[in-house]
Amino acid sequence: MSAKLFIGNLSHDTTSDELTSLFSGAGVVESCQLITDRETGRSKGFGFIEMNSIEAADAAKEKFNGQDLHGRALKVDDAKPRAEYSNPAGYNGPRRS
Repeated sequence: MSAKLFIGNLSHDTTSDELTSLFSGAGVVESCQLITDRETGRSKGFGFIEMNSIEAADAAKEKFNGQDLHGRALKVDDAKPRAEYSNPAGYNGPRRS
């Protein structure tokens, strides 16, 4: 069973190939996704790594959380499920008749 990790506090210089290579030191990486700004294409400073097992994900959290990469301490934690979008103001667009 695979496990997805949240990787935060990334430098804008970090590449997905670099993260994949780094996290391969803890186990098999199934996928790596850096989140980028739609308009600029620039990294938003976080991403997700999917490891091939829960044991590999736990090893990666232990090994890489707080590790320096490009002058920043990585934040590595379990990825949380994506929440449904909700507008705190309660406005959900125009009403359709």
